[in-house]
Amino acid sequence: MTDPATLVRANRRRILVRRVAFIATVPLLVFALLFSVKVLSMYAFAYQAGAAYAAGNYGGTVDAARWQQPLNLFEPYKAPFNVGVGLADGGDLDGARASFEEALGLASGLEQCAVRVNLSIVIERLGDAALEGGDRAEARALWQEALLVLAELPEGCRTSEADETSPDPDQSMPDTVTEEERRLREKLQEDGDGSTPPDEPEEQEPSEPLDEDELESIQEQLEQGIDERDEYLDGEQGDGGSGTDRPW
Repeated sequence: MTDPATLVRANRRRILVRRVAFIATVPLLVFALLFSVKVLSMYAFAYQAGAAYAAGNYGGTVDAARWQQPLNLFEPYKAPFNVGVGLADGGDLDGARASFEEALGLASGLEQCAVRVNLSIVIERLGDAALEGGDRAEARALWQEALLVLAELPEGCRTSEADETSPDPDQSMPDTVTEEERRLREKLQEDGDGSTPPDEPEEQEPSEPLDEDELESIQEQLEQGIDERDEYLDGEQGDGGSGTDRPW
C-alpha cells in the first residue's frame, strides 16, 4: 500500500510540472495572438489605404498606410510605399520622395521595380514644378536624377515577371518603365542645355494680316500646348501618364 505522504508529494510534483509548463507556454500564446492580430491589421489597413485612394482621399491613404508600419516584418517596404503614393497624389512631393526612398531601402530584387518607378515619377514632377517656378537648371538636374533612378532598376523589372510585384495587376511594368524613360528623355532633349539662343528671324517683307481662320488655328495650337503642359504638371495619365501607382 502506497504511503499517503508519498502520494501527496507526487501530486504536488505533478501540479508543479503543470504550472511550470503553463507558465512556459504563456509567452508563446501571447506571441501567437499578437502575430495573428498584426497580420489581420496589416490586411485591414492595406484595404483602408486602397479604398481611401480610390475615393480620392489621399490623406486617408497616408493615415492608413502609416498604421501598417509598426512591427511590419512582412514586406516592410509596402508601408512607406503606400505613404508615398498618398503624399504624391496629395501634392506633397518632397514628403513622397522621402517615403519612396525609405521604401527603396527596404525593398529587394523585383520589389524595387514599382518603388523606383514611382520615385522617378515624383522626382520628375519636382523637376516640372521647378521649371514652372522658372528654375530651368534645377528642373534639368531633377529630370536627370529621375532618369538615373530608372537606370539602376534590376534587370528583371523590364520583363513581364515584374508584373507580379506591381500594386496594379493591369499595369505592364516594362511598358511603364519604357514610357517613363521616354518622357524624361524628351523633356531633357526639348530643354537642351538652356544656353542655345533662339534662331534669329529672317528679314521678310511685310505680310498681309492673318485672316480669322488662321488666327483660330493658332489659338487652338496654343491651347493644346497649355493643356499638355498642365497634364505633365498635374501628374495625369496623358499618353502613358506620370501618375503614381495605387497602394497595395
